Amino acid sequence: MAILFIFGAFFATLLGGFLGVRFKSNLHLVLGFAAGVLVSVVSFDIFPEMMELIASTGVAPAMAMMAFVSGFFVFHVIEKLFLVHSAHEADYGHHHHPAVGTLSALALTFHTFLDGLAIGLSFQVDPALGVAVGIGIVAHGFSDGLNTVSLLLVHGNKMRHTLRILFLNAAAPLLGGLVSLFVVFSDTTLLLAVGFIGGFLLYIGASDILPEAHSKHSSYGTIIATLLGMLFIFALTQFV
Repeated sequence: MAILFIFGAFFATLLGGFLGVRFKSNLHLVLGFAAGVLVSVVSFDIFPEMMELIASTGVAPAMAMMAFVSGFFVFHVIEKLFLVHSAHEADYGHHHHPAVGTLSALALTFHTFLDGLAIGLSFQVDPALGVAVGIGIVAHGFSDGLNTVSLLLVHGNKMRHTLRILFLNAAAPLLGGLVSLFVVFSDTTLLLAVGFIGGFLLYIGASDILPEAHSKHSSYGTIIATLLGMLFIFALTQFV
C-alpha cells in the first residue's frame, strides 16, 4: 500500500504545479486544508505511536522528543538557508535572479525525496500510521508542486525550465520510497525516525503551508478549511 501513497505524492506534486501556473490565487482553501491534515497527523497519530514505542523500547521520552525537535529544526535550517528572501520576493521591486529560484526549488525537491522515505518508513512501523502519514504527505505534495512553480516563476525562470524542475520534484518521492525498501530499522531506531518525521511534518504544516494559505487570502473560509483537515484526520485515526 505504501507504493500507492508514494505515487499519490508524485501525481499530487504535478497537479499542484500545473494548477500553480494558472490558479495560484484561488488555492488558499486547499492549502488551509492541507495544513490541518499535517498538524492533525502529528497530533493524533505520530504522538500516540511514539508513546507506544517509548513504552515498548524503554527509551527515555526526552530522547524521542529530541528526535522530534531535530526534525523540526533541521528542516527549518534547510529552508532558511536556501529560501532566504524568496518568500516575500514581491516586496523588493522588479528584479529577478533565476539561480536563487532554482536552488530554492531544488531544496523543495529534497523535501519531497524525504516525503517518499517517510511514507516507506511509516509503513514499517504500522500500516495505520503509514496511511495517515501518506495522506498528509500527498496533501503536502500538492503544495510542494505549487510552491516549486511559484519560486521558479517569481525569480524569472522560463516555463520550460520550470516544468523540468517540477517533474524532478514530483519524481523525488519515488526515489525516497525506493530507498525505504532497503532500510530496516530496530524499534528504537524507528522511534527516533518517527519522532524526526513528526517534527518535519509539523514544521511543514504550521510554518510553511498554513502561513502560505493566509498570506494573500486570509479568511474565515481558510480557517474552516484548516479545521476540516484536522477533523478529517481525527476521524480517520479514531474510527477507521
